[in-house]
Amino acid sequence: MTSTHRAARWGAALLATGLTVSLAACSSPGGGASDDSAGLTVMIGSSGDAETTAVTDAVNAWGEENGTAVEVVAASDLTQQLGQGFSGGNPPDLFYMSWDQFQTYASNRYLEPYAQDAGNADAFYPALRDAFTYDDQFYCEPKDFSTLGLVINTDLWAAAGLTDADVPTDWASLESAAQKLTANGVTGLSFGAEYARIGTFMNQAGGSLLSEDGETVTADTPENVTGLTEVKKLLTDGTLKFPADLDSGWSGEAFGKGAAAMVIEGPWINGALEADYPDVKYTVAELPAGPGGKSTFTFSNCWGIPAGSDTADQAESLVTALTTDEQQLAFADAFGVIPSTETGAAAYATEYPENAAFVSGNDYAVSPVAFAGAATVITDFNSALEGLATGDPEAILADLQTNLQDALDTANAQ
Repeated sequence: MTSTHRAARWGAALLATGLTVSLAACSSPGGGASDDSAGLTVMIGSSGDAETTAVTDAVNAWGEENGTAVEVVAASDLTQQLGQGFSGGNPPDLFYMSWDQFQTYASNRYLEPYAQDAGNADAFYPALRDAFTYDDQFYCEPKDFSTLGLVINTDLWAAAGLTDADVPTDWASLESAAQKLTANGVTGLSFGAEYARIGTFMNQAGGSLLSEDGETVTADTPENVTGLTEVKKLLTDGTLKFPADLDSGWSGEAFGKGAAAMVIEGPWINGALEADYPDVKYTVAELPAGPGGKSTFTFSNCWGIPAGSDTADQAESLVTALTTDEQQLAFADAFGVIPSTETGAAAYATEYPENAAFVSGNDYAVSPVAFAGAATVITDFNSALEGLATGDPEAILADLQTNLQDALDTANAQ
């Protein structure tokens, strides 16, 4: 495909899916990715200076070894800048592709499915391979991952007379612990009023939002109603409060200032607590099982390569270097991510035993629903969840069923 035709297809498709914000000043001559004569461009969505420096150092080491100049661009808005690059026919040669954007990009054929035949394809967690698989093809290699765990304030835990034997393993013990921790202005449990947290209860009840073949929405099943009803019960009992009800922007803030004794969050809370609440002592446990068993969500980015890129071979070589266990563990040391390979994650759990629960969770984790067009529906669902304390779980899920099925039908028709 010529660069002109590729740019036209990318631009039209991105406009149709609403991914691009501006086409002005984006177009440039050349191939389907950055000009090969100028080396490679790698675009990342960085969490801060530590991540930018670590990725830049790793990329430069590969570049020196392979005689290739590489520029790392830390995007201020990755979704916008990546969309602009594609719409202008000049995307970066390699980039972070988030789990929630992947299905949209893959379904519109923006991505090179290089991971399917990679020599290390089997090294990654199955859940992560699934997250970046479209139409039975493993497209792009996961760069790291995070799961959700139960973060417990150990001082408040001890003050409530709780011991290690009381760490919740099921919903009943979660209710019991939250009840005992709710006292003296402290709420036992907090997490965001959103699908990315509450959806774990639906999954633990044996539910999901999609059928196994991905063709049918299953939002209004009895299992999902059970999961949502459990969250409503916690709210009604007063042992769960959403962060906004604790004058907090997110549950990590509520936890840090002692307004919540337990929260459901990912490993990113470690850095936030270290920076803003260094005196808070805590431990992390796996999420309690529901009647359907254990479940948590996994979140990840993969290393994306544009479809038909002239620099795909070089980019794949760079990805191979960036996803070795050694390099991923170096990233873990630098900015706290968990390696995406099973062997790398096992080494990480040994090195950082305080985060072992996050690693263990990936054995049974699933990705939140993220097919093209789902995001708008989930945003509306999140709004409904904010009123769950006085809402009707069946009615909320009935609306989700209708709206999400419409979005899925549209996605499948493309």
